Amino acid sequence: MSIPGTKRQESFVFKYTLSATAAVVAETVTYPLDLTKTRLQIQGEHAHHMKNVANSLQPHRGMLATATGIVREEGLLKLWQGVTPALYRHIVYTGCRMSMYEFLREKVFKKNKDGTFSLWKAIVSGMLAGGAGQFIASPTDLVKVRLQMEGRRRLEGLPVRVKNTAHALQQIVRESGVRGLWRGWVPNVQRAALVNLGDLATYDTAKHLILVKTSLEDNYVTHTLASACSGLVAAMMGTPADVIKTRIMNQPTKDGKGLLYSGSVDCLVKTVRQEGFLALYKGLLPIWTRMAPWSLVFWLSYEQVRKFSGTSSF
Repeated sequence: MSIPGTKRQESFVFKYTLSATAAVVAETVTYPLDLTKTRLQIQGEHAHHMKNVANSLQPHRGMLATATGIVREEGLLKLWQGVTPALYRHIVYTGCRMSMYEFLREKVFKKNKDGTFSLWKAIVSGMLAGGAGQFIASPTDLVKVRLQMEGRRRLEGLPVRVKNTAHALQQIVRESGVRGLWRGWVPNVQRAALVNLGDLATYDTAKHLILVKTSLEDNYVTHTLASACSGLVAAMMGTPADVIKTRIMNQPTKDGKGLLYSGSVDCLVKTVRQEGFLALYKGLLPIWTRMAPWSLVFWLSYEQVRKFSGTSSF
């Protein structure tokens, strides 16, 4: 027997928990592509700032060469190096962004009388929800990037920088204080805002356009088509900010200040000047290759969870 008046609260908690669970599953499956993407984004930086690297450790070019190089030089399991903070990130980030987007859609901007949600409202809501969720989860991203680059540093003969998630957190706080945990938060939030403009806004808009303009029903076919659109747009929108975010987070620091870049604008200018504009899209293929299945797994799972919990479709 259910208790009157509790369904809404239970549904909210259930949606948050299951959205995080769906994100954890998708993150674990596609994580090797995220690590490969990070290594690709750092390659050009190594060429300019680490000229003493041995020829045998010169950067691998391309997604497949980088991934196979990691397996050959560091071991298969190193493709999941840094996955623990990545999972922590999605438990916080995904739950926050999904809940915030729905709150903005239902309570702040509100749907139109015909049940649709205007594109501009979806864009603003997606960017606000994504940026806020990422700001809260930014420390886990910083730790993840540090751990992802550790295998490469050891091959280059550099001293061990971080051993695990807890050690990385302690080291960052010791070097830069608690505020240091949010190093790189500006490009990180910028990236999340753009990615969610592509992900949340595109999925929401594409799904409802498909339902209105075609004879398809609100089922896995429609969800698959909408998620395909959202993954592609999210990758295109978020890659440049992702490159900048990765480089700022990975750079060495002294007295809490970066030694390579003074900020996101400085990193942007130096990257384009030294490596060309297309360097901002390094890692685009693995980002999209990862986002496509990630988006598919997440949205299909999330929609089914909502259905099973008695909650309306997203």
